[in-house]
Amino acid sequence: MENKVKYVVLFYRTETGRCPTREFLSSLSLKVRAKISKWIEKLEECGPDLPRPYADIVCGKIHELRIVFASTQYRLLYFFYGRYIIITHGFVKKTDEIPGNEIEKAQNLMRDFELRIKEGDIKI
Repeated sequence: MENKVKYVVLFYRTETGRCPTREFLSSLSLKVRAKISKWIEKLEECGPDLPRPYADIVCGKIHELRIVFASTQYRLLYFFYGRYIIITHGFVKKTDEIPGNEIEKAQNLMRDFELRIKEGDIKI
């Protein structure tokens, strides 16, 4: 059987080991986590070819994985690093627009990741 995974999803971790994505996921119900997990697997299979409405470009290199469960919108923000998809964090979307602070957070975490990988602090 052929492995369909084209990309590898990783959750961003801070220098101290905190994982904002895991923290977000652990705050959700089991059913919501299961649906999000399914879409993370689909993201691994399709990468940048996962179409809207399931994924979209937010700003520059930052993308969003879009999940709706029981009329609640969940978002995971991520970026590509080679064949890796680094999910920075997640949140519940309550307005039409993605809040600027969520985009800024993803951009800051991406810059931190890229700097730490360049300096050899992160090995993948």
